[in-house]
Amino acid sequence: MPFFEPGDDPGSNFPEFLRRLGFGTDPAAPGSIDVPHATTCVALRYADGVVMAGDRRATSGNLISHRSMEKVVQADRFSGVAIAGAAGPAMEMIRLFQLQLEHYEKVEGTTLSLEGKANQLSMMVRGNLPAAMQGMVVVPLFAGWDLRREVGRLFAYDITGGRYEEREYIATGSGSLHAGTVIKVGFRTEMTRDEAIDLAVRGLWEAADADSATGGPDALRGIYPIVATVTADGWTPVDDHDLAPRFETIASEVRAR
Repeated sequence: MPFFEPGDDPGSNFPEFLRRLGFGTDPAAPGSIDVPHATTCVALRYADGVVMAGDRRATSGNLISHRSMEKVVQADRFSGVAIAGAAGPAMEMIRLFQLQLEHYEKVEGTTLSLEGKANQLSMMVRGNLPAAMQGMVVVPLFAGWDLRREVGRLFAYDITGGRYEEREYIATGSGSLHAGTVIKVGFRTEMTRDEAIDLAVRGLWEAADADSATGGPDALRGIYPIVATVTADGWTPVDDHDLAPRFETIASEVRAR
């Protein structure tokens, strides 16, 4: 066991502590695994439900590995998941989560409660902790329409599986600080659907402008962020033809400045 002098505090970052002792993998070392990482996702409440949005870029170090990754995915009819972190484990987690919800509904003859779904996802994030300690972190967002309370709800997670319900908005990923700040400033209770979508895409725009790992709208290739709403009517994706003029409006404002 290592010994530390009174003035040599090892700190609270355990992976960094292991690297100081010579254990683990140095991300910059030859032969290390550089997996694609998904980046910025946001979710916020509005009068009739919730909006979820995520950019399409995945990065491997300083390279763009994918330009059209789908980070916002329907979990079942009344809920969705948005992922940030190591892309491979995240997509596997989402597929298994979708399967578990479908299996529960077929066996029990009814859907799992929204809190039950959030707890199930929490257990899956907790199960990924050993991989997270090796750098393959997965941090999802979960949102949906609560059929019992008849309201949209948002849930955030940490890498240990901690589950935290948020009342207004949540953001995760490398651009979460920029996107979250924009949404925080512009958020109002009882926003309409259009206002909520506009605020979500503006948050992603500002994140892409300040964070190289977050992809903005790509009009040349016709690639726009994934945006969807979840209401009492269920999961509804927002079409690219609806998103394109919203981003063009933001671009016009930026050009005018």
